[in-house]
Amino acid sequence: MIFKDGKILLGKRKGSFGAGEFAFPGGKLGYMESLEACARRETKEETGLEIDNVRFLRIYNFKHQGDPEHYLDVGLAADWKEGEPKLLEPDKCENWNWYDIKNLPEPLFGAIPTYIEAHKTGKNFFDA
Repeated sequence: MIFKDGKILLGKRKGSFGAGEFAFPGGKLGYMESLEACARRETKEETGLEIDNVRFLRIYNFKHQGDPEHYLDVGLAADWKEGEPKLLEPDKCENWNWYDIKNLPEPLFGAIPTYIEAHKTGKNFFDA
């Protein structure tokens, strides 16, 4: 969840999972990678942006994804540092835009509402 001037960055997803839904940059943690390094890398790879002040926001236990696996989603927040969002993975995302946190586009992807709730309330654990 990247903040800039009171707004957050969301992209409209493409592909079979969550197509047409709005989500943050993100992805899987690399082997031996820190959470902060992963956030910086994924943001750079997907948007070209540099971020700063990476911090823990919340954790979400996805138990009902419809396949035999389940996931822990570690939600981080960060502040925009520099750059303009670029569409660097056009096969995965239609666009990147900044949205007022009080006026977000619909539909939001998966657990994105829990990021918003965590930011607003300080709740940091969600067990689906």
